[in-house]
Amino acid sequence: MRTEWASVNIDDTALVEQCRTGDSAAMERLVLKYQNRIYNVILRICANTDDAAELTQDTFVKIIESIDRFKGRSSFYTWAFRIAVNLTLNYCRRSTRLSFRSLDADDYENGGKAAHALSEFLSDERVPDPSTIAQNKELGEIALELLMKLDDEHRTVIVLRDIEGMNYAQIAAVLGVELGTVKSRISRARSNLREIMEAIL
Repeated sequence: MRTEWASVNIDDTALVEQCRTGDSAAMERLVLKYQNRIYNVILRICANTDDAAELTQDTFVKIIESIDRFKGRSSFYTWAFRIAVNLTLNYCRRSTRLSFRSLDADDYENGGKAAHALSEFLSDERVPDPSTIAQNKELGEIALELLMKLDDEHRTVIVLRDIEGMNYAQIAAVLGVELGTVKSRISRARSNLREIMEAIL
C-alpha cells in the first residue's frame, strides 16, 4: 500500500530541519528511507550495478552538502530524485563505457514474455505496482535491456512514471521541465517502447 505523499512530505520536512541542526541520525533516516528507491531508478537509467552504486553514493554526498540550500519549494523527495537523475544523465552523456548485449535467439522467448508484462502497464495511464518487474529478476533484466534501447530522456520518464510511480507533476519537478513536456515525452517513450517490444513478440 502506498504511503500518502502528504505524510511523506511532513515527515521529510521534519527530518530536513533536524539535518540542518547537524542531526546525523536524521540524515541517516533520510538515506535509509530513499537509498534503495534512488538506486533502483539510477540502475534503470544507467544499466550498470557498479555505476548505479557509485552514483547513488554521489547523490547522497550531494544531498548532504546541499541540505542547507534546500528551500522547500518542492518536496525533499522530488529534490533528492532531481539530484539523482541529473547526476545520472550527466554521467550517461559523457560515458563511453556503457555497452549492452543483444538479445540472441535463445532470449527471444523470454523477451516476448517481458514485453507482454511491460505492455500491461504501458497500455494505460494507471500507476503500476513496481513489484511487477522488481520481483522477477529475469524479467527485470530483460525489461532493463528493453528500456536501454530508448534514448536517455525517454528512458528516464518511463522509469520515473511506470517504475517509480511518480505523477506528472513530480516528474516535471524532478526534470525541471513543463508538465506538457512530461506528457509529450511519456507518450513518445511509450510509443517507442511498444515498437521495440513488438519487434521481439
